[in-house]
Amino acid sequence: MNDDYADYECPMPESFQDKIGITLFLAWLFYLGFVSRILFAPLMPEIEKDLGITHGQAGGLFLLMSVGYMFAPVCSGVISSRFDHRGTLMFSAWLVGLSLMAFSFIDNVWGMGALLLGIGFAGGIHLPSAIATITAEIQKSDWGKGLSVHQCAPPLSFVSAPLIAAVLLRWYSWRQILLIWAILSLVAALLYTFRGRGGEFPGRTVNVANVKIVGSSLSFWIMVVLLSMAFSGNAGIFAMLPLFLVNERGYDLTWANTLIGLSQLSGLAVVFVTGWLSDRIGQQKVMGVSLLATGTLTLLMPWSDGGALVLVLFLQAAALTAFFPAGFAALSRVTLPSLRSVASALGPPLAFLVGGGLMPTLIGYLADIHSFTAGIHVAGGFILLGPLLVCLLSLGQYDGQTGC
Repeated sequence: MNDDYADYECPMPESFQDKIGITLFLAWLFYLGFVSRILFAPLMPEIEKDLGITHGQAGGLFLLMSVGYMFAPVCSGVISSRFDHRGTLMFSAWLVGLSLMAFSFIDNVWGMGALLLGIGFAGGIHLPSAIATITAEIQKSDWGKGLSVHQCAPPLSFVSAPLIAAVLLRWYSWRQILLIWAILSLVAALLYTFRGRGGEFPGRTVNVANVKIVGSSLSFWIMVVLLSMAFSGNAGIFAMLPLFLVNERGYDLTWANTLIGLSQLSGLAVVFVTGWLSDRIGQQKVMGVSLLATGTLTLLMPWSDGGALVLVLFLQAAALTAFFPAGFAALSRVTLPSLRSVASALGPPLAFLVGGGLMPTLIGYLADIHSFTAGIHVAGGFILLGPLLVCLLSLGQYDGQTGC
């Protein structure tokens, strides 16, 4: 293969302890951007009433966000190849804050959909550069720890976003809440612009040649499907869960969001353990067990109520969170080290389109014509296919090669 990738100097990988500062800053940016996307779920009952939209249209808004997330890889490689991964992370942080501010002026579903495309795009360009930075700056034996810190952002977001909504909706409108989060995001973007470190090396343009190399790996496509299943379990279910609890179970919105937020605490409890565990027993075992447990618990969710529902939500969040440190570490091993950013740019957005876009849309339309229960059961059945696919995954053929 023509080695066009060795014309710059890669960072010297160091231990996790030496790079903890870089990792924490990236995790903080990831958290702010992730909350910016999922905060719409606990706010959606209020948005539905304000804009006068159906459950299916609400699900369609999440689909638009995932479309923006999917288109990001086309530009992510161009941006990171010209401005390094640090410049890409900076651009993502600013775009999140500015997009959120614009919601203050939106009063129709079409304008909201357009801005959600921007929010999804901003999230899509963060992840490839963040993963490329962490896996280049940290030695391979500590990848599980580094990625676990970064992957704290999703479970922390799933905990805090419903609680933020539950508290602030007492005094503020959904637009005002988004404005508050926009200010926080812009302050973080400003700090990263002047104080951020790491990622001072270029990414790969997502061109036809690089896509062919990455796309020729069967394991890459298996990882896309596995990530789709995982995103269905968190982003897909989470997006419609407040609507399910309020409209089908009769819960008060504040109590529904509080219950959802507190149930996600279990994800925070396991993320570090599973990162360490994936370094010890292997990513495939962790992913397989995680999807098996998640699919089973998702199927049980609509059949549970009261204390049983709380327990199922608590266990489902823990089981699913275990997947992501192992999943993203595995994704970094399915292609050449120099093409990790391309794999990370292509895989998660495609998976999120299915799990975080098509799945909530399907659940919403099934709720309109039948029930939320039917949609959640479809999601659970899809996730349960995951352990079978894990057995077909082949990892390790590029472990001996160098690059970033």
